[in-house]
Amino acid sequence: MVESKQQWKAWVYLSPALILLLVFTVWPIFNTVRMSLLNGYRGLAAAGGQTFEFGFQNFVKVIEYKNFKDCLKTTMLLCVITVPLSSFLALLIAVCLNSIRPLRRLLQTIFFLPYVTNTIAIGMVFAAMFNIVGNIAGGDPNSSASIIATHGIVNNVIQLFGGKPINWINAGSTYWHNMFVVIFYIVWNALPFKILILLGGLQSVNKQYYEAAKVDGTSRTRVFFRITVPLLSPMIAYVVITGFIGGFKEYSSVVGILGEDMAATGSTTSLNTMVGFIYDALENNNQGRASAAALILFGIILLVTLLNLYISKKKVHY
Repeated sequence: MVESKQQWKAWVYLSPALILLLVFTVWPIFNTVRMSLLNGYRGLAAAGGQTFEFGFQNFVKVIEYKNFKDCLKTTMLLCVITVPLSSFLALLIAVCLNSIRPLRRLLQTIFFLPYVTNTIAIGMVFAAMFNIVGNIAGGDPNSSASIIATHGIVNNVIQLFGGKPINWINAGSTYWHNMFVVIFYIVWNALPFKILILLGGLQSVNKQYYEAAKVDGTSRTRVFFRITVPLLSPMIAYVVITGFIGGFKEYSSVVGILGEDMAATGSTTSLNTMVGFIYDALENNNQGRASAAALILFGIILLVTLLNLYISKKKVHY
């Protein structure tokens, strides 16, 4: 405990961090709430001296806007599909890594690499893997398009096993083909962090539980569901909650694969997300609508997080 006469020194040491928090965290939150409650607020108009009435018109317009519902639907689908799938796969991989000794550290490093790699860069690599390049239907064999023509790495693998190439992200592709590629990437990109957390939890589990189960002749499946999962339930709850929070903020992964328009070239469908909706409003100098959408997204994330915490109280074993 700092003596009362010396407390001013503690405040001096804390002041740089507190100032940064006030300027870059507290004030932006306060300003976002303020702009959302000013009907039709636009930054440039406000700078020119225009005044705006207090009200909830921004929230009403956001909810009534058709594109908002599409963005919410896409975001919800990404969360509902990717979070459980990536969490389950991460748990299986963590259990497998924990049960082997040779090359364990090397494999841990390999699995962790996507977490420290730029999201947009990896998204562009995935786009190249699923992309169809050149005039594959025929044409002038001497043209450069024919020379580099390819269905893409993924389609080449599909054809290798006797399947037909699929138009994943090119012009004319469907919403669900685009969605599959994005989901595939998000799950792959989410695995490293979850594996790291779950593997750390597994290595801290008392080995006596497994030794007792081995003596009793318990099957591996029963050990997994009756020992491993209950003992890891706090970590599983953590990765699920953080997964949903991150899932509702998905944006860069879709941009990396489909570009700034968040849609395949010439496609009428878009995989725009809630964060993309907010950025679009900011680009159109409609800060009031962007702020309202940001607060709605915050409310959804808060509601889902509270629901997860409520469920975890009954399912998590500490």
